[in-house]
Amino acid sequence: MEKVLFYIFAAILLFAATMVITVRNPVRAALFLVLAFFTSAAIWLMLEAEFLAISLVLVYVGAVLVLFLFVVMMLDIDLKPLKAGFARYLPLGILVAALIVIEMIAVLGVHNFGLEQVPAPTADVNADGNTRRLGLLLYTVYVYPFEIAAVILTVAIVAAITLTLRPQNRKLQDPGQQVRVRREDRVRLVDMPSETKQGDKS
Repeated sequence: MEKVLFYIFAAILLFAATMVITVRNPVRAALFLVLAFFTSAAIWLMLEAEFLAISLVLVYVGAVLVLFLFVVMMLDIDLKPLKAGFARYLPLGILVAALIVIEMIAVLGVHNFGLEQVPAPTADVNADGNTRRLGLLLYTVYVYPFEIAAVILTVAIVAAITLTLRPQNRKLQDPGQQVRVRREDRVRLVDMPSETKQGDKS
């Protein structure tokens, strides 16, 4: 039964991944990508990698793809150029896809990743799951690489914000100038005499 479920999920994953790169509507492509992520999470659950599965669902499906769908729906994308260039680049795309498939078969073949070289994961007989063991390894053995990666990501976020907020795009305020402002600098009273139309006896 496990092999049957694996082949079913694998077929759905291949179908969803193919539709992501072949469908022309970006919203439909994003929805097929959601299906691919959910199917990958199901396969990871079968491999007893529940932490990776729930992270894939929460992070990518729950955050990244929702934001991507929001941006795609808000933008007015013209699909005519995409449809016009699809047939022109189809032979090159087929060639690149064939090369990728050949390379994946050469690297991920049965002789490298068969059951003899990589046996199936055994059932976890301990009370704690692999999530707890992953946390123990991450915060004990690999604590310094984890902290370095966190610092690098923080620096990358600060750099992205700095590159976005350029001087010509920033609108700064001077609190001291706001405090020293006078009424004459902001309000100008204009005394205009009233005018009446000709022939108006009132």
